[in-house]
Formats: sequence, C-alpha cells, structure tokens
Amino acid sequence: MGDIFLSETLGTMTLILLGNGVVANVLLSQSKGQNSGWIVITAGWGFGVFAGVAVALSVYPEGGAHINPAVTIGLATIGLTSWSDVPVYIAGQFVGAFVGAVLVWLAYSNHWSATEDPGLKLACYSTGPAIRNTTANVITEIIGTFALVFGVLALAGVSGEMGLIGAPLAVGVLVWGIGLSLGGPTGYAINPARD
Repeated sequence: MGDIFLSETLGTMTLILLGNGVVANVLLSQSKGQNSGWIVITAGWGFGVFAGVAVALSVYPEGGAHINPAVTIGLATIGLTSWSDVPVYIAGQFVGAFVGAVLVWLAYSNHWSATEDPGLKLACYSTGPAIRNTTANVITEIIGTFALVFGVLALAGVSGEMGLIGAPLAVGVLVWGIGLSLGGPTGYAINPARD
C-alpha cells in the first residue's frame, strides 16, 4: 500500500508541477511564455502526463500510475483495480496534487503580484468554462473524462508491448489530443485531483 501511495504522490506531483506550471507560464504577467497560447498549454499538459506516469511507474511499476481519481475509479469499476486500494490511490493523488501546486506557486513567486487579473491567477489552478452553461459544461467534461478513461483502457491492453516509456508517452499523447479536441469549452479538467 505504501508503494501505491508514494508512486501516486510523486507521479501526480510531477503532473501538476508541469501541467499547472505551463498554464502559469502562459497566463502570468512577465513570464517568458506569456500569451503563447492554447497549443502550448495542451502540449505542456500532455508532457506533464507523460512525465507523471513515467515517475509513478519508476517508483512502483505494478501500481498502475493512475495519477487521476477518475482513472482509479474507472479501473476499479471494471475490476482492474481493487476497491480496497482506491482510497490509497486517491489519497496519494490529492497529496501529490497539493505538493505540485505549491511548487508551481513557488516557481512563479515573482509573477503572482505582477499579474493584476485574479482570473488569470485562478486559471493556473482550476479550469473554467469559456461559456458558462452548467449542463453543457458537465456534458463536455463527461465526454472528455470518458475519452480519457476509455483511451487508457485501450492503451492498457497493449501497454505490455510498449514498455515503461511507451505507455506513459501514449497516455501523454492521448491527453494532448483530448486537450486539443475537447478542451476549448471547459479547459478539460478531466482530473478531479487537479482542481
């Protein structure tokens, strides 16, 4: 159990450090990446997922490297993860997300006060809809999360042939694709530990 917790903590921390970090880089004032756009954000999140999954697998290869409560619950629902392990996975994910968020705050410490718009600061840590319509926004997030979990399940079927680098890379590309294709309406939260 401790291996799962440590793996998920470090993997999710890496994901959030790079994922929220790219958003901060694009949105915060006087950053080198300021205004570099949506493509940079989606690519950064894809690379963050790649790195997070790789870190989690390097700590505990048998753990699954979920780094996302939606993935954990999805895998438990179909019997690929034991329900008794779900609290350990999710606890590690939330602790890792918190630590990753603190590291982003520290890395961009000079840019928070330089950024006047509180909405841009908030966007570094949570998503928000482009057009607020609760029903449509929930539907968008359900579709995006389904695409993530369904894609991860499809990749899990071939991951043994990919090795410890190929599987994380494939999941990172999947998240990048979800962001490019479905991220416009809501910012594609698809990870409850992130927000």
